[in-house]
Amino acid sequence: MGRNFAIINIMNEIYFFLHTITVTFFVLGALRVGKEALIAAICLQTVLANLFVVKQMSLFGLDATCSDVFIIGSVLGLNLLQEYFGPKIAKKTVWINFLLLFFYVAMSQFHLLYSPNSYDNAHNLFKGILQFAPRITIASILVHLIVQRIDCSLYAFLKKIFNEKHLVARNIFSIFCTQFLDTVLFTFLGLYGIVGSVLSVIAISFMVKVMVILVATPFVAFCKKIMKRNIVSFEAAKMEKKYQEKSKIKETQL
Repeated sequence: MGRNFAIINIMNEIYFFLHTITVTFFVLGALRVGKEALIAAICLQTVLANLFVVKQMSLFGLDATCSDVFIIGSVLGLNLLQEYFGPKIAKKTVWINFLLLFFYVAMSQFHLLYSPNSYDNAHNLFKGILQFAPRITIASILVHLIVQRIDCSLYAFLKKIFNEKHLVARNIFSIFCTQFLDTVLFTFLGLYGIVGSVLSVIAISFMVKVMVILVATPFVAFCKKIMKRNIVSFEAAKMEKKYQEKSKIKETQL
């Protein structure tokens, strides 16, 4: 029995690292596609984090939820969005995030209001997952409103102080600071009474977030120059296209 439990824990840790790498590549891939794809990736991961947070697991011998990787993925995406497209669009994305979270929680409750028929086997399963959605989502919105605004301001401050250099160091420092605050606030507001041990969840969640950041950082550093060049080229191509369209309009008018 103990041996089987140890194997399960080891598998959880393997899945955790694979999960982290997958989410990191997903965020970087969205950045490569463009601003709109990165915004969509940030919002999607925030919704997934609120959906999957009710599942608990054992990780490194402690109790943890299954949503921490998505939280870091969304914050990483937000920092990259601010790095390459500016703080204005990053702040706008925060509000888009909240709009989609409100939509998610409203739709989840409509889903539960429908009475199942005699053939349905899924209603109780959905109820077990979605019954906590209002509390978790409201807590998430309040915490994200505080944390993401702090993250945007802190990241912009660090970017100015370091003269837009040291992307990796700026990214790590800002995420460490904001995610510690996020972990403490959200665990008490959203998960108190739902999880087995609040203090254990805070400890392991922050430790998980630190590990996710450390695993994701080399990929961000490796892709930085490639991403920057591709994005600059893409934006230049867009400006050139607009210039050509304006030239054609002027020629037509003449």
